[in-house]
Amino acid sequence: MQIVILRDSDEVAEYGANLIINQLKRKPDSVLGLATGSTPVSLYQRLIVANQAGTVSFKAVTSFNLDEYLGLAASHPQSYRYFMNSQLFDAIDIDKANTHVPPGDAEDPIAACEAYEAQIQAAGGIDIQLLGIGRNGHIGFNEPSSGLMSRTRVKTLTKATIEDNARFFGEGEYQPHLSITMGIGTILDARKVLLLATGESKAEAIRAAVEGALSASCPASALQLHRDAVLVIDEAAASKLADKAFYRHIEVENQQLQARLAALKVNR
Repeated sequence: MQIVILRDSDEVAEYGANLIINQLKRKPDSVLGLATGSTPVSLYQRLIVANQAGTVSFKAVTSFNLDEYLGLAASHPQSYRYFMNSQLFDAIDIDKANTHVPPGDAEDPIAACEAYEAQIQAAGGIDIQLLGIGRNGHIGFNEPSSGLMSRTRVKTLTKATIEDNARFFGEGEYQPHLSITMGIGTILDARKVLLLATGESKAEAIRAAVEGALSASCPASALQLHRDAVLVIDEAAASKLADKAFYRHIEVENQQLQARLAALKVNR
């Protein structure tokens, strides 16, 4: 794991956006794994600005979202397809035919899960997977007790996740308790994983994911197994880490190494 501790949520969003922009500059036809929720919104806003300024294009990009509420059609204002269209896709030059979100209104959800896995494989796999993290350590809708090698499947949401997401639903509005989500094994298949976390409410989950045991009780701890996982967090989310000074030292060393490597390429 690479642990990047930054000052605040703006710096976290900027760092994450730059990673994705650099990925697209290296490989314009990248396959992106995308996430919903409040944390990625600022990152998406930066991607929109970069696209509209001509810094980066999404014309050749394929995307796969982590999850969707089961029981909501794509047109529902609380669906994650609706979120992605309004927060990103409608404002950039991506071909929406190349954007994929699990079908929340699938007649056969089990078959839909298998088809989603097949689509990811047919696209060549995910180059960079964006993640948030829940207060209970969930990634996607992989709640505590999820198998660490699980694949895309139907998942029951915990009471804590339902309560956290209730703010997005109006009083009396139907709120699903089931989802379709990429599995932890599916996430680990991505060539690079980028997890963003901000705020003190995520501090315990970050501590468990980074410094705790590898355990299904904290699904995000599975990222300890990934060879290229980058956790970009602000000071508040890092507040319960025991080895913050060490992570900062490593990041400085990494930046100096990258600078030396870049200089060698220029001088060749």
